[in-house]
Amino acid sequence: MASSAKSSANSKPSLILLFLSFLKLGSTAFGGPAMVAYIRRMAVVQKKWLDDETFQKGIALCQSIPGATAMQMAAYTGFKCRRGLGAVSTFVGFGLPAFVMMVVLSALYVRAHDLPIVVSIFRGLQAIIVAIVANAVVSFAKASLKNWKDAAIVAVAALLFLMRVNPIIVILLSALLGLLLHRKRTFQRVPSSETSRFPIRGFLLTMLGVTAVCVFLLLSGDRRLFHLAILMLRIDLFAFGGGFASLPIMYHEVVDVRSWVDSHTFLNGIALGQVTPGPIIITATFIGYMVHGVSGAVIATLSIFLPSLLLVIVVTPYFDRFQASPHFNRAIAGIFASFVGLLLTVGLRFALDISWNIPAVLLAVASFAALLLRVEIIWVVLVGVVISALLF
Repeated sequence: MASSAKSSANSKPSLILLFLSFLKLGSTAFGGPAMVAYIRRMAVVQKKWLDDETFQKGIALCQSIPGATAMQMAAYTGFKCRRGLGAVSTFVGFGLPAFVMMVVLSALYVRAHDLPIVVSIFRGLQAIIVAIVANAVVSFAKASLKNWKDAAIVAVAALLFLMRVNPIIVILLSALLGLLLHRKRTFQRVPSSETSRFPIRGFLLTMLGVTAVCVFLLLSGDRRLFHLAILMLRIDLFAFGGGFASLPIMYHEVVDVRSWVDSHTFLNGIALGQVTPGPIIITATFIGYMVHGVSGAVIATLSIFLPSLLLVIVVTPYFDRFQASPHFNRAIAGIFASFVGLLLTVGLRFALDISWNIPAVLLAVASFAALLLRVEIIWVVLVGVVISALLF
């Protein structure tokens, strides 16, 4: 193991190689968190940039902080190879194909969403999205619900969200409930390794400074873009559990609070997000385009991904300390449980917004069954597009 780590450290890839490798991988990054396995195959097995133990620690880290897991694993790999600039190279390379494709699809959607064939396709895709969210609820429940205390947090979160309480308040309350209800719960002890002290302070300050200047320029210029940026930054900061965890917060803020789009358009944005590679959180690009065209798409995308990148860079050198804290683990357990309730209520709202008929019900049930059988999401969506065009 030590020799493997040593060989990895001695063969640091260039920033260009990191960018191009993850750009290629990102162009086929369908399946969201499932892409972590492909990142491992490239970084650990094929190119031997990291050893397996280091990569596994990265998975644990990215599952414990907010943000899209696959995107953060790309950043983590780059960070371990070339520190801050490496993280930026892999993060941008991995996410760029999804962004470009989503901008193109958003532009086509604006111009063609009223065409009968397009209406038919999206009517079927909306039923499939309900199945996808239902499958996410099952997946979250299996991973997060260990006992009745977790179930109680789910029930509280679902009730509060149905009452339209701000999801961020629900998440914070769930963290507190996790601390209280799990105070006697023990978590697996992680052996504490020597903390890696990367010289990242100057890099971080530079990135934060550039971000602050950009936000100030938006505030001085277009207030709508400023509010869009602040909203997306806030959503990503509370998206514990991956891209799907952002959906309840994004839906609440974009549809319920600000009415930037209606629920049907939001569902269509999620559908487009499933057709593109990358995480489902790329739906933010679609929302940004609907709000303010290409500039809105750029601002929304940068804002929804920036916290994820910065968190990986900040937390990676000190993650062993966080992982060894029982208070941290109890709060995270409460937060993860809350997302089962939040997703459950979002799925219910999506379902209520759809005009159901027999073909739509059959399509949703078949899609849910396929996802439970681990059929790739991209194939479920593509087959659904063909069926929708024929049936609806």
